Amino acid sequence: MPKVTSPRLPLSGLFAIYKPSGPTSMSVLEDIKKLICQSPLFVEREKLETQQGRRHGKGRRAKDRVKIGQGGTLDPLADGVLVIGVGKGTKRLNEFLDCVKEYRTTALLGCETDSYDSEGAQVRVAPWRHITKEAVETMLERFRGEIYQTPPIFSALKMDGKPLYEYARSGTPLPRPIEKRKVIVHSLELVSWLGSDHNYRWPEKRFTIGEKEAMAKALGSMEKDPVVGDELDPTSDQPPAAFALSMKVSGGTYVRSIVHDLGHALGSAAHVVTLTRLRQGRFTTEAPESEQDKSCVPWEVFERAKENEGEGDESGYREWEREVLDRFDMVESKNQTQDVP
Repeated sequence: MPKVTSPRLPLSGLFAIYKPSGPTSMSVLEDIKKLICQSPLFVEREKLETQQGRRHGKGRRAKDRVKIGQGGTLDPLADGVLVIGVGKGTKRLNEFLDCVKEYRTTALLGCETDSYDSEGAQVRVAPWRHITKEAVETMLERFRGEIYQTPPIFSALKMDGKPLYEYARSGTPLPRPIEKRKVIVHSLELVSWLGSDHNYRWPEKRFTIGEKEAMAKALGSMEKDPVVGDELDPTSDQPPAAFALSMKVSGGTYVRSIVHDLGHALGSAAHVVTLTRLRQGRFTTEAPESEQDKSCVPWEVFERAKENEGEGDESGYREWEREVLDRFDMVESKNQTQDVP
């Protein structure tokens, strides 16, 4: 029988968390890093002991003990899979930028926003009552397979060293059209037609006349007669229709752009009000489908650890450490020196 060896400490590898809607991916990463940099799972015990008595290891040096990164940012609105790399695992994060991802999103008709989601401001409103469930299902075929997307002008993508959103806000014409990206939509399905039976509403924040003019000027260099004005009175007693989509897409696909472009194709406008990343590569929010699949560590585990790290178990590890260990994808390190109990 071959000899079974235990992984050794400190650990390097990958795991995923279930990011909640609200905080940025960076703030979530910083919260996790504070815990990881205090854990004997990821830091040699000698280094931890050396720091005892020095502000309890919470200074700059503590934060720099372990390299940590994430494999694909989620917008603040979005929740779901966020892949975390620790130590040598950070070198594997690029794999998760290009991998197949699965999402579920809810789209709200009749309103276009600068960010293409409900976190932004109203750019324009448009008729939506003519749109039916059947019309959406028929139009989805246009967005399956290989398609070309134009990233949102209100994004952090840079052109000539300047974020696109700065051009839009200042009314500066783009130096050239935003380059379209070829992406693959492996599947795209309407999973729920909510109609007006929901609690979603258009954002209260609206573009001023000056902001609309600035955006039109910026877009004028890439679109002929860009539409940034209202096409109907935005006030209405009846909530606009909403629907939910599920999709499996290649890396680099903007879910927000699919919803935005679908709204245009339907002769209306639309934006994202919920977005969940269900799967990224082998990491999933649902029950694993194979031995390679890894489920996410619930964010509540880290929330409890932030408030009170608690007592260790019989092996000395706290709740959050055990949860990570159970879902950890190991990357071997030459400097590992101690067995994991």
